[in-house]
Amino acid sequence: MSTALWMSLTRRLSLLSAVGLLTVGSAIAQSSSNLSASTMPSASDSSSQAIQLVSDDMGGGMAMKALPIAGGAGAGAGQYGHDKHTAFSMNHIALELGAGFNAPIGNDTPYITWGGNFTAGAGLNFSKRLALLGEFQFLDNKLPGALVAAGGGQTGNSHIIALTVDPMIDLFPKRVNSAYITGGGGYYHKSTNFTIQECCDFYGYPVNVTANSFTSNQAGVNLGVGISHRLGGVYGDGKMKVFGEARYTYIHTPPITATDGLGTTELIPVTIGFRW
Repeated sequence: MSTALWMSLTRRLSLLSAVGLLTVGSAIAQSSSNLSASTMPSASDSSSQAIQLVSDDMGGGMAMKALPIAGGAGAGAGQYGHDKHTAFSMNHIALELGAGFNAPIGNDTPYITWGGNFTAGAGLNFSKRLALLGEFQFLDNKLPGALVAAGGGQTGNSHIIALTVDPMIDLFPKRVNSAYITGGGGYYHKSTNFTIQECCDFYGYPVNVTANSFTSNQAGVNLGVGISHRLGGVYGDGKMKVFGEARYTYIHTPPITATDGLGTTELIPVTIGFRW
């Protein structure tokens, strides 16, 4: 065979080999692309599964296998669980607002008369049965005439500011109408004021001026019972409640022999309000 013929044949074989290699490479790349696409989940796949091509050891061919998508349903459940946890945390918050009157008992009868009260509180609901509230209460009472005259005034009042911590137990938490018990203790500030009327203000009207006063700071406790009615909700299961309660309040104020006290203070505040 001549040298020219041999070189021509060699060039043709090389060209055919190159074309064959390119064809095989393209087929392999196409197969890999199809295999990758087959393992990716569809956005509309409600079963949260992917189809993967695997080798069939028995038949020597290819078989399809369903695989669960990692993080699919679990991720959704985690998101919903977070929302549920947030709502549950909001349900932990307890608030109250009320007002009413209070009456003196025991030692206080000669030194204080009936008056009004304002109550506000905030805290936590540990469960439907148990809550813990931090409460602010303002009690405003008048003084008897004999005591006012002895104090050198024409009128008088007694103001009590209370900051207490009070647990609350709902006796029938699943009912629309329920009853509860509450009580606690904390800090009480009491001021007793004697006033006289003088003339006059800028417009010519008489004004009340404090003639004498004394204050004290001490501990105190309270214990009470109440009833509540749940408002709202399709089945009467709303969070807001209207309540009415009466508490016995004991304040360890200084004795009458001291310069800043009239003896221990005992009151029964009656309050009507709303609780969330």
